[in-house]
Amino acid sequence: MPDIQLEPDEITLTAVRAQGAGGQNVNKVSSAIHLRYDVKASSLPDTVKARLLRLRDHRITKDGVIIIKAQLHRSQDLNRADALTRLHELVNSVATLPTPRIATRPTKGSKLRRLEGKRINAERKALRRQVI
Repeated sequence: MPDIQLEPDEITLTAVRAQGAGGQNVNKVSSAIHLRYDVKASSLPDTVKARLLRLRDHRITKDGVIIIKAQLHRSQDLNRADALTRLHELVNSVATLPTPRIATRPTKGSKLRRLEGKRINAERKALRRQVI
C-alpha cells in the first residue's frame, strides 16, 4: 500500500474548545483541533483526488473539503496528532486501486444443494395445508 505524503502547508489546523467532560478547564482551554484539507486544491495525484471525492464520507463536504474534529484527548498536541493520523488514514485508504471483482459461476453441487433445500421446504409447507 503506497504511503502518500501530504504537504503540511495544505493542511489548516485550528484550535477550538472541546465539548464534553473536562471540568472547569474545558471552558478555558482550546484543546480540540479542527483540521481542514481542500482536496481539489491539493497536490495529490488526480486519481487519488477523484477517489477521495467519490467517497461517501460525512467528513467530506460538497466543496471537496475534508473536515476532521479531534477532541478525544485533553491535550492539544495529542488531538493534533490524532487529526493528522486520521487524515493520513483516509487518504491512504483510497491510494490503492480496489481489486476488480472476478465474476464466478455457482458450482453444480451448490445448485443441487439449493434445489434440495427448496424441495424440502416445499414439502414441509405442503404438510401444513388443509387436508380435503
